[in-house]
Amino acid sequence: MKLPVLNYTGAKTGREVELPDTIFGITPNDHAIYLDVRRIMASMRQGTHKTKERSEVVGSTRKLFKQKGTGGARRGDIKSPLLKGGGRIFGPKPRNYDFKLNKKVTKLARRSVLSYKAKADSIVVLEDFTFNDHKTKNYVNMLKYLNVCDEKTLLVLHSFEEKIFLSGRNIEQTLVVTATNISTYNLLNAKKVLVTEKAIAAITELLN
Repeated sequence: MKLPVLNYTGAKTGREVELPDTIFGITPNDHAIYLDVRRIMASMRQGTHKTKERSEVVGSTRKLFKQKGTGGARRGDIKSPLLKGGGRIFGPKPRNYDFKLNKKVTKLARRSVLSYKAKADSIVVLEDFTFNDHKTKNYVNMLKYLNVCDEKTLLVLHSFEEKIFLSGRNIEQTLVVTATNISTYNLLNAKKVLVTEKAIAAITELLN
């Protein structure tokens, strides 16, 4: 698949870029996408939930009544889980929800999403560029030139460009990443994927 190369003002440069079929033209694997998105969302969970157990609740350790003969349930002090204000049985503890996924599966997931985006004409190839200063106005103007102001966008750069990152960080529904940091979730979450020429080469090298 060939796509025209635009500059950040939306004008055609007269050049075209060939998107390799091994990355942008495969048969998408929906289950791989599901697994990778699930892994990413699980890793974003804080996991700081916590309840107090019996040994952590403040209270007296005095046994309230004798063990047998009362006809009631056996319980010791006022911190018993059977009583209001007592500790909780098997309550949640701080934990890490992240889980391992094979690298081949994560690569397949990203290739699958990129193939979906390519088939839907949701990929825009840009000439490598930079801004003169880090003003939000520069990034907003670029989105206007490309007619993607009202859509979620993901801009993929070959390497870190401070002025571009700072220009786009305050804009809602847009995200700037480098080619080595693209994720299945970010690609899937964006309506339009803006990719620079050098970033395509870096993505091809990364996912092949």
